[in-house]
Amino acid sequence: MVAPAVLFSLTRCAIFRLCSRESVFFRWTRCLSLTVRRCHATDIPASSLDHLSCGLERYKDLQMYFRRRLKATHHRFFNIPDPSVVRGRHHVYFVDGGSIRRIDERQNEPGLVLELGRLSEDEEEETEPEKEERKQRSQWTVQRIRLSPQEKHLAVTLKTVHKDDLRCVVVRLGKRNASPLDPPHVVLTLDNVFSFEWATDDVLFYTILEGLRCSGVYRLDLTSRGGTITSVYEETQPDVFVEVALSRDRHMLTINCNSRTSSEVLLVDTTASNLAPILVQPRQLGLLYHVEHWRSWLLLLANTGPRQEYQVLQAPLSEPSMGSWQPLFSPSPGTVLKDMDVVGDHCVLSARTPANELELIVIPLTQPKEVHTLQLPSWASTIATKSPGLADQYNILEFLISSPVHPPEPYCLFPKEGLLLSGTGDRASPKNQGSCITTRLEACSKDGTSVPVTLFHAAPVECLKQAPLLVHVYGAYGRDVNMEFCPDRRLLLEQGWALAYCHIRGGGERGLSWHRQAAVEGKLRGVEDLQACLHHLFSSDVSSPSLTVLTACSAGAVPVGALCNRHPCMMRAVTLQSPFLDVLETMENPKLPLTLEDREEWGDPVENSEHRHTIASYCPLHNITPQRYPSMLLTASRDDSRVPLAGVLKYTGQLKKATHTHFTMRPTTEHEPAPNIVLNIRPGADHLGPGDFHMMLEEEALQLAFLYTELGLDPPRPPRRRKR
Repeated sequence: MVAPAVLFSLTRCAIFRLCSRESVFFRWTRCLSLTVRRCHATDIPASSLDHLSCGLERYKDLQMYFRRRLKATHHRFFNIPDPSVVRGRHHVYFVDGGSIRRIDERQNEPGLVLELGRLSEDEEEETEPEKEERKQRSQWTVQRIRLSPQEKHLAVTLKTVHKDDLRCVVVRLGKRNASPLDPPHVVLTLDNVFSFEWATDDVLFYTILEGLRCSGVYRLDLTSRGGTITSVYEETQPDVFVEVALSRDRHMLTINCNSRTSSEVLLVDTTASNLAPILVQPRQLGLLYHVEHWRSWLLLLANTGPRQEYQVLQAPLSEPSMGSWQPLFSPSPGTVLKDMDVVGDHCVLSARTPANELELIVIPLTQPKEVHTLQLPSWASTIATKSPGLADQYNILEFLISSPVHPPEPYCLFPKEGLLLSGTGDRASPKNQGSCITTRLEACSKDGTSVPVTLFHAAPVECLKQAPLLVHVYGAYGRDVNMEFCPDRRLLLEQGWALAYCHIRGGGERGLSWHRQAAVEGKLRGVEDLQACLHHLFSSDVSSPSLTVLTACSAGAVPVGALCNRHPCMMRAVTLQSPFLDVLETMENPKLPLTLEDREEWGDPVENSEHRHTIASYCPLHNITPQRYPSMLLTASRDDSRVPLAGVLKYTGQLKKATHTHFTMRPTTEHEPAPNIVLNIRPGADHLGPGDFHMMLEEEALQLAFLYTELGLDPPRPPRRRKR
């Protein structure tokens, strides 16, 4: 389970992946975050695109080289655990290319459950253009799989490769010993389904994504022929996003109605006959809470602790409102609760310590004062918990830990015994783990605030003065900077690069207050934090500005773009993916569907002059000035509804114009070469990169070719093959 601030992800950060950048699924969590962005209906002439996207050819040769290296690197980690595997009572279900298959202990060969390419209309009646359109639509990727309690039905959500089209397919699985003449077959399909859970073997609750938001909950009843759909709940507030989730013990289905500043949860008892939702606590401004179930109690993760941070509370199921909430556990000062699971008779919390390391806190619910803490490896940066399968034991917590350069490692927690076991097997060998040092640093920002920096490197810190440095940053919506495993980052580490992750304010690394400090009028603090992180790295003899590249995606481009305008000499190059760069004009347009919600993050420049002044002071697009900018690679999708291409084109055009003006006034010298401003426009609407593996390799290879070219580095030598 994830805290409400994470569950409600109607933001520019987007974690809507068909699969991860690493070509495996890192989606063991019970929720799927979907970033919704504004959509501009803009027709852009092809000539404009060609003009702005020229310059890519200079990287082609090196891109081909890195494509081969990256393919080999991905292959090294092909045996990473696949969390998309779902364990039922009788079968194990898994994704195999363009299909979903299952197998049990009696079968030698997997059986087919669903062929993704056969989800379109009757081919015989199609014209050639219709067949081509169907071919594009048939390129589906699996998002989530859910099994009904007794494994009677399977529901799966799919997404098209280049678009944000969603489809839910319901499959009747039949009995375990069903005849081969009665194989699994599709019962029906539902378009635009975002979240969904089975309440019983024949009742599915789900939400629909409409107009970039989910506002209603529906119930599909398969007891009647063809199925019956009824409306269960409809949210009237435009800034609220609705999702459904299932408690870990599967006894409670929750309807989570979250905005940026408040929560409201309804419960559906899956063991009851009427399945009617019951309200936990009415919406209250400033109150965020999330609910789990244990016996006849509710456990709540709510921001009712000191400084409005999260703490754990409990309430009787018969009296769930706030008046019955009793504190169960509050973390020590500086420790931030990130996640909560109920495992058997224990509450397991994942937390981030004041040293910015991850740990597990175990609370025995029958003896809540006997709390104990389990330390995770110092390099651990992310935790992905696994939902238990239908036949799994509910008193064991399985999860993966990883870092940008450490492939996911499976762990099992036995909370009753206080035992934490690693299931790495041979992946713990030096061949797979390699040499990597994790260093935690603290930078002092302009106002004296300590800002954490996580540094991954292969050589000792004192040997990093001449090392190239790749700096990652986000700092918005209370979201942590993405630190999942990336094979391309592992390749850079092995080639002597240092990788820095700056946990600036605006993100969630140090709690809800860490986000609040850099929201609306505090946005400049995030820019100052990033500047302080770079200064601290350089003063610690980690690289230098001429060997430093900054990288960010989506809203993370705001502090990067602002720093480029203020101190362009602090870095040599920048790579931005789906960058949000025009904050001022976007927030001034009330017709865009998410302007109201985003005012909690960026402010209201129309009605509040102070907000407008603040946004105008840091907006990357509106502060471009003739000067020597770093080289920049901007990657955007043509049909991205979250970050409209028009804003990226405008930024690129103005940046090129300002650079040209600067070097016209001050001719280029050998000591100050002109930067390369390059725009890479990919087809489709993929916000976080292409879902197709080969297209992903091309994009990653282009970025590496850009890094090495702009920093003037020689390409790495391929590893020597051992003689037999």
